[in-house]
Amino acid sequence: MSANAPLAIGIDIGGTGTKFGIVDRNGNVLFSGEISTKQHKDIESFINDLYTNLSVLIDKAGGIGRFSGIGMGAPNGNYYTGTIEYAANLPWQGIIPIAKLMQDKFNMPVTLTNDANAAAIGEMMYGAAKGMRDFIMITLGTGVGSGIVANGQVIYGHDGFAGELGHMIIIPDGRLHAGTLKRGSLESYASATGVTLTAIEFLENSKEESLLRNIDKESIDSKAVYDAAIKGDKLALEIFEFTGKMLGLALANAVMFSSPEAIILFGGLTKAGDLILKPTKKHMEDNLIQVFQNKVKILISHLKESDAAILGASALVWEKN
Repeated sequence: MSANAPLAIGIDIGGTGTKFGIVDRNGNVLFSGEISTKQHKDIESFINDLYTNLSVLIDKAGGIGRFSGIGMGAPNGNYYTGTIEYAANLPWQGIIPIAKLMQDKFNMPVTLTNDANAAAIGEMMYGAAKGMRDFIMITLGTGVGSGIVANGQVIYGHDGFAGELGHMIIIPDGRLHAGTLKRGSLESYASATGVTLTAIEFLENSKEESLLRNIDKESIDSKAVYDAAIKGDKLALEIFEFTGKMLGLALANAVMFSSPEAIILFGGLTKAGDLILKPTKKHMEDNLIQVFQNKVKILISHLKESDAAILGASALVWEKN
């Protein structure tokens, strides 16, 4: 690639840390770094820290003149307004006009969207969805995020917040979600946090012998369930079966409203492989009406996890250029 070829900055704001990188049009992350999010109680100190760290990378990459813009993914990031709105897991409350603040600081165009939409755009440009015009991206981490692409375009809705499949209610009056105080959402069951809660419930409601009974309740997490499951632990296998059932049910609903070519799964929970994929696929197909059955692929993201968020955010820049 030419030494003068345009570059983009990708920034992924998470509740704990913020990752950033400099990316070329081919999806190569040339330089990257990370700062703490949670240590910055006000947005100005956060942006100043980001500027200090990114300035070094911008100089390494050949200076500000090479850059086409900044793409940002953030919880509750609004593509239309450039604001982060009422993000429960970030230290800044209310509505934060982050795109404008960043634009003023860096003197270059800034595009913002939510983190799952950024992941979907990155997957479409560089990953498993390359060449697809209709797909759904599901991020399975501490929570459940989603980005919906139809006819080659991300679905944002009238207010910028469309595609929150993690907050779909799949069990009326079900498990309480601590962040939203709503009951029975997909995120309450199909996230890493959900797997932990299911494990605790199953252990309390069953007399089944399990390796998980050797672990303090406070130390049980999705990895512990996975470790037990690959050793053939019956209760741990039942936990994954139940999690896949919940996810499959939700995916069936999503398929019937948008008819995607594929559903692409990304995030820590996908490391469980067939333990989660097989029950998810089975229960999705079982809940689909005939016209949709055996048409929709479930794929694992092709993006390297450490780079995916940066790539997705930077892809927002190339989408506009």
